[in-house]
Amino acid sequence: MKSFTINAVAIAAGLSFSTVAAAESMSKAQYESAEKGIEADLKAARAGCDSLAGNTKAICVAEAKGKANVAKAELQARYQPTTKHSHSVMVAKADAAYAVAVDRCNDKGGNDKDVCVKEAKAAKVHAIADATAWMETAKADAKAKGTSADANAKAKAAGTEARQDATADKRDADYAVAREKCDVLSGEAKDGCVKDAKARFGKN
Repeated sequence: MKSFTINAVAIAAGLSFSTVAAAESMSKAQYESAEKGIEADLKAARAGCDSLAGNTKAICVAEAKGKANVAKAELQARYQPTTKHSHSVMVAKADAAYAVAVDRCNDKGGNDKDVCVKEAKAAKVHAIADATAWMETAKADAKAKGTSADANAKAKAAGTEARQDATADKRDADYAVAREKCDVLSGEAKDGCVKDAKARFGKN
């Protein structure tokens, strides 16, 4: 969805190769030091926002918080590389992008703002749905290794179901955007817009 879309699968693929090597050389002391560094950076960034006002300041603060939350998630994934922590990084990035996007929507008004918020929400849904599908598929693939044919089939089915759920979630989010865009219209034009949206996204 526009500039807020996050390619969760690509992020996950990168993490799967990078986190293990990083974790091998990171001690608990180094982890704690890095964590303190993130907090210090957040404090400095928020201080930099103090000279701003209104929505510009709100966006600045949201960006600072989002950057810190992503950094913490990435640090945890490097320190303890697991599928779950890799998923947490993707969720943190989706949450951070969403928070900034919604604040940017506040510069708009009326239906333009409503559509903007729905688009931001849809982008978040897309990112998290893809991240969750990736995680569940990775877990299913891990379970399938070295198992019986029946267990392997069940694990693969779980991965397929996760991807189908992701597709459904994304379709619902995209429909919400399309439906919101219809609200600026009226009469037959609006009815036609809603009908078209329902047809495109398989809604009754």
